[in-house]
Amino acid sequence: MTNTAKSGVTRRGLLGVFAATLVTAAPTYANAFGLLRGAGDIRRVKMYSGRTGETLDTIYWVEGEYIPEVMDEITHFMRDWRTNETKVIDPRTVDIIAAAHSLMDVSEPYMLLSGYRCPKTNAMLRESSRGVARNSLHMKGQAADLRLKSRSVGQMAKAAEACAAGGVGRYPRSNFVHMDCGPLRHWGG
Repeated sequence: MTNTAKSGVTRRGLLGVFAATLVTAAPTYANAFGLLRGAGDIRRVKMYSGRTGETLDTIYWVEGEYIPEVMDEITHFMRDWRTNETKVIDPRTVDIIAAAHSLMDVSEPYMLLSGYRCPKTNAMLRESSRGVARNSLHMKGQAADLRLKSRSVGQMAKAAEACAAGGVGRYPRSNFVHMDCGPLRHWGG
């Protein structure tokens, strides 16, 4: 993609295709994984970590296939920054994150507050906050806590809920939204 001028593919064109197909692909897992398989779609995720200083702006799905090397990068990016431990991030979580981002029509990357959390980190956080689940999906690589400067917690949560594909938690006091690929549910004010 570094030589887009010669191929006739532009960044804006790719983003337009991504935005158009992602809204259709995201509402349910059945659609996300089956409907557009082989239809020429792409999916992109944009995040940065204030904890590590790392950024991620990548296309992780092309032509109905997840790109294994990119999914490995996402897993590393979403690691437990306290211990540097990783767990494979469930692609369904990445799909929800990307779809909600697209629905909000923003160019700003998400700030990742928490992706994978090892059991030790989760236990430590449970001691200091009652909002941390004992069997958190973060420990399975199936959840992310995210923030956007340009969108409210309510706007982010509504976009994630529109995907109808997992759990959405609103944390307005801490200014973030939890998104996961677990059972369909929502909580928080």
